[in-house]
Formats: sequence, structure tokens, C-alpha cells
Amino acid sequence: MKFKYQRNSVIAIMLAASGIVSAEDKLNEWTGNVELGFVNTTGNTETQIINAKAKAQLDQEKWRHTAIYESLNSSNNDSTTAERYVLNGQSDYKFSEFNYFFIMVNYENDRFGGYDYRISETLGYGRRVLHRETLTLDLEVGPGARQSKLSDNGSENEVTVRGAAKVAWKITGYSRLTEDLSADVGEDATVIKSVTALTAQINGSLATKVTYTIKNTSEVPDGVKKTDTETAVTLVYSF
Repeated sequence: MKFKYQRNSVIAIMLAASGIVSAEDKLNEWTGNVELGFVNTTGNTETQIINAKAKAQLDQEKWRHTAIYESLNSSNNDSTTAERYVLNGQSDYKFSEFNYFFIMVNYENDRFGGYDYRISETLGYGRRVLHRETLTLDLEVGPGARQSKLSDNGSENEVTVRGAAKVAWKITGYSRLTEDLSADVGEDATVIKSVTALTAQINGSLATKVTYTIKNTSEVPDGVKKTDTETAVTLVYSF
């Protein structure tokens, strides 16, 4: 428990540091948002839980840096029924208007997913194949690696290939639909994840978001289901 609190404190300091940088360097503009809401899950955890997310992004002339933190927690009669933490960082080097190289690192800790943690690294190429005023589509592909620590103290290390598609559709001036689809194909398992989100603006800084997430893992430890789904309704504060 002490380790969990220390880890959350480190993440909070990292996000706070982003604001300090933006104040000191006016040439760079940090943007981001914080989400808090209610989630109903099926699969390995079937319960009602609280979902929290934070995202910060710095977009420069040649570089774009993005950091995302997610937590999902629930308890019932003093017993933890769901606990997951995700930390993702990606840096893109834009060598032309619609082309970029990227490096991404993802950390996931899920007590009820059969793994103590999973870390994956990917180095690849991305391109914006559709660029319109109200609709964009980015495609990414690249090789990587994944290290997994199983709940039974076993471990897995494998080479992976990642493919991803990111769609953003501005439906109206106050609503937006996004779809993030990714597939990480490894020697031991393939992980496919789809995140569909509809955001409706309330005012300049506040919005509501409905998110539906499906995650399928082809090979899982005994007693663990291959597919998890999440339906979330959150309040979003942008800065």
C-alpha cells in the first residue's frame, strides 16, 4: 500500500511539473485535461467503480510530447474489487507536415488481469492520411518489445509489432467523436484495444464524455477472461 501511494505521488509531481514548464517557456504551450467519472465493467471485474484520467500534451514545431495517466479503483466491504493503473508516454518527431517518427512507452498494472505489470516499448512511423477541417485520421506502425510480470511470479519477454489508428471527427462546434484502435502482436499474445469516445462541450472548460472500451488478449493466465469491456461517463475539465 505504501508503494502505491508513493507511485501516485510521483505521477502527481510529474503532471505538476508540466505546468511549471509552460509558465517559464512561453514559446511552448501545454494543454491537457482531467477526467473523473463512473464506470461499469464486465469481464475480469464486474462491479461499479470510479475512473480518473489525466492527459498533458506539448506541441512544438518539430516535436509533440504526450503523457497519459489512468486509474481505476473500487472496494466492497473493505475489500478491493478492482485496481488498475496505466501510464503512457509518447514523443513524436515531425519531419514533414503529415509524417512523424514516434517512440512510445506504456506501463500497466492490473491486479485482476493476471499480471502484476506489463511494460511495452514501441519505435515506429506515423502518418496523417486524412486531414480535413472536421475529420482527421492518423495511422501508426512499428516494432517493439513487451515485458510482463505474471501474478504467479512468472515472467514473459517478447518482441512485438504495433499498429494503431486514431480518428477524430468534429461533429459540431460542441461535440466530438474519437476512435483509438490499436493492436500489439507479440510472440506470446496479441492485445487488441478499441476506445470510442463521444465528448459534448458544456462550456469553455467543462465537457461530458461517454467512453466505450473493449480490450481483448489472445492468451491469458488460467482463470482470467480474454475480453474486458468498460462503459464510462465522465466529467472533463480542460486546461
